[in-house]
Amino acid sequence: MRSRLLPLLIVLMAAVLLTLGFPLAISVAAAEQQRLVIDRIDDTARFAALAQSITDTSPDSEERRRTLQTDLELYASVYDIRAGVFFRDDRALAKAPGFWTLPAEGEGRTAFNEALLGRRSHDPPQVWPWRDGRVVVASPVVRDGDVVAVVVLDSPTGEMRSRTLRTWLFIGLGEALALLVAVGAAVRLTGWVLLPVRTLDAATHDIAGGRMRSRVAASAGPPELRRLARSFNEMADNVEDVLEQQRAFVADASHQLRNPLAALLLRIELLALELPEDSEEIAAVRTEGKRLARVLDDLLDLALAEHAEADLQLIDIVPLAAERVASWRPMAEREGVHLTLDGAPAATAWADPVALSSALDAVIDNALKFTPAGEDVVVTVAAGALVTTVVVADRGPGLTEAELERVGDRFWRSTRHQNVSGSGLGLSISRVLLAAGGGSIAYEHHAPHGLRVTVSVPRDLPGG
Repeated sequence: MRSRLLPLLIVLMAAVLLTLGFPLAISVAAAEQQRLVIDRIDDTARFAALAQSITDTSPDSEERRRTLQTDLELYASVYDIRAGVFFRDDRALAKAPGFWTLPAEGEGRTAFNEALLGRRSHDPPQVWPWRDGRVVVASPVVRDGDVVAVVVLDSPTGEMRSRTLRTWLFIGLGEALALLVAVGAAVRLTGWVLLPVRTLDAATHDIAGGRMRSRVAASAGPPELRRLARSFNEMADNVEDVLEQQRAFVADASHQLRNPLAALLLRIELLALELPEDSEEIAAVRTEGKRLARVLDDLLDLALAEHAEADLQLIDIVPLAAERVASWRPMAEREGVHLTLDGAPAATAWADPVALSSALDAVIDNALKFTPAGEDVVVTVAAGALVTTVVVADRGPGLTEAELERVGDRFWRSTRHQNVSGSGLGLSISRVLLAAGGGSIAYEHHAPHGLRVTVSVPRDLPGG
């Protein structure tokens, strides 16, 4: 969520800064040009005052014209500005530099024509920093109410554009700094808002993984998320209470039923003394009674497994797997099955040794039950980047796709194997024991026939 929310906030803040920055930059460029135009208008007014007293009939007009010419040349050499006074018929009264002539069209002609109408230039086209343009300003020379000549100043804009560009650079740096500050604030804001969400997500995963005591500290983030965290904790407390009551009921029921069942089996044995030894009915009753006793024992083990905390240790899985293979090898030899250990010479992982041993016992027991004589059961230990696996592969009849989806469910047994002893709880208990330590158990086909059961335990400490 942060990866989606943070770019959105940054884009919005950047849009706001650009919305403010562009008008400011345009205003700065316009202000610089306006200042240049005002300066040039003042200069044209001074030259117009000098040219106003020059007439063709006055005896000192030639001297005044030379003075005007000198001022224009000095002005042009100092400021590098083309300056001239032109009559209505475009003849030059005085100008500098000497090669410059009034353009026949363009901005200079437009300003000249406006001045002939008695108006000073006040709004020449905007010159931007990236365009090498010029600013032309014209003022009329009025004598006896008539426009007799026009003062035209054609100014370069390099210095003006440089000042505008420098100001734009400061604006850009300011906006970049403001954007960095805004990004930092957005990071802090999204972190503050999403911290309870991340904590809730972690707690939800913990509870889904069987760590029912995981809770959320409702002390950070917006009030709405703090209230959500408190509601989550209340829900988790209620769920934990319900599950605890369920475990307690299963444990109490299985424990309380063991004594009556033991008494019942004893009475059956006493009754069997008075019946023929080869009675099929009494044998069936004994078998069902023993099966019921195993179910009760497994129910009690399951309740204890769901309640117990995992005692995680960093251990070498290979010696533990070798010990369990050695323990089951006599049974394998009795059934005519070849039970072997293969894989890595060493593979460390974090696991509860008792829980892992119980899970391996359940998996190897099932493999030996369903593997025909003369076939192999191979236990393979492998160390991966994140998990260490113990794979038990048999050559039994295997399971169908539908059965693979059900295997490991409580009390589930394939309809094809109902005559094989078992309660249907062994793999369920194994899954609970492994999950308490961050492990897992998975099932898949073992071509061409058989079942592969993969027991996985983490190489890094869960939650570390």
